[in-house]
Amino acid sequence: MASTLKPEPKFERAARERQLQLTKPPGALGRLEDVACWFAARQRREIPRALVPAISVFAGDHGVTEENVSAFPSVVTAEMVRNFARGGAAINVLARFIEARLTVVDVGVLASLDDVDCIVRAKVRAGTANLARTAAMTATEAVAALAAGRARALADVEAGSNLLIAGDMGIGNTTASACLVCGLTGADPEAVVGIGTGVDSEGRGRKVEVVRRALERVGRARPNNGTGWLAEVGGLEIGAIAGYFLRAAELGIPALVDGFIATAGALVARAIEPSVTDWLLASHRSYETGHCIALESLGIDPLLDLGMRLGEGSGAALCVPLLQGAIRLHAEMATFAEAGVSEKE
Repeated sequence: MASTLKPEPKFERAARERQLQLTKPPGALGRLEDVACWFAARQRREIPRALVPAISVFAGDHGVTEENVSAFPSVVTAEMVRNFARGGAAINVLARFIEARLTVVDVGVLASLDDVDCIVRAKVRAGTANLARTAAMTATEAVAALAAGRARALADVEAGSNLLIAGDMGIGNTTASACLVCGLTGADPEAVVGIGTGVDSEGRGRKVEVVRRALERVGRARPNNGTGWLAEVGGLEIGAIAGYFLRAAELGIPALVDGFIATAGALVARAIEPSVTDWLLASHRSYETGHCIALESLGIDPLLDLGMRLGEGSGAALCVPLLQGAIRLHAEMATFAEAGVSEKE
């Protein structure tokens, strides 16, 4: 693995000095000031350039749906990929709104999508095994899923993007994500498992029990790294998201983290390379129960709380105009000297 780049503190200091000179009381723009300075350190510029976002949505199926943990059947994964390809999903609307390039990657969909145009084919296997009963994938397959995400991040950066967003699609992936969050943070399943696609209280109870069974099984295997946890209880799309974040950090490109599934991918990435979190910015706090636990473990504080639980990268995409606004305020506001305005005595 290539070395992860480091943000440059001197540019953050220069940006904070500029914030003190802008025609406003110090701190009046709240976290928007912090956002502009965060990007300054990572772009290595006192005044960051405007963001050029790219969204890559990774899709994969989950064998754990055999345990009746989702309100929707597995066929919906492939159906939604077709919807993405036609431009009809929420993330398509938002990508058009923020003028982001959108790529859909089949990294593990159960059905064949050979007839679908405009997607990237990187299938590692046709869905994972049932994580409640056996390892979700082999170690080799976990590495391949990570590699698929890394390749996509490089392609997005080479196409000119300076902000990466990973989205997800995979029926059953909140169960896999809950297993990863519990395994990588030590949290209890009861605190982490949520309603996912909208299961009722009985369905949530089944999910909690499935996660407990999976963790008990994995406890005997004792994975000692992020790749091991990914192989035991993860998803192919979650692995690709982890690889996407890892490659972004190696390239020195910020990544905007979406909801519960993307944050589980971030936990896997951190378990592989702890410094990856220097390049992660949390977009929103999901309605999903365990998302706060995962974010707190990563040490990243979300900008928005909209009660969302859609995935696809949708919450992150909605955050982009806020980030663009923060950077434009930093770049275009006049200083006290330029405006001839008296400073605070």
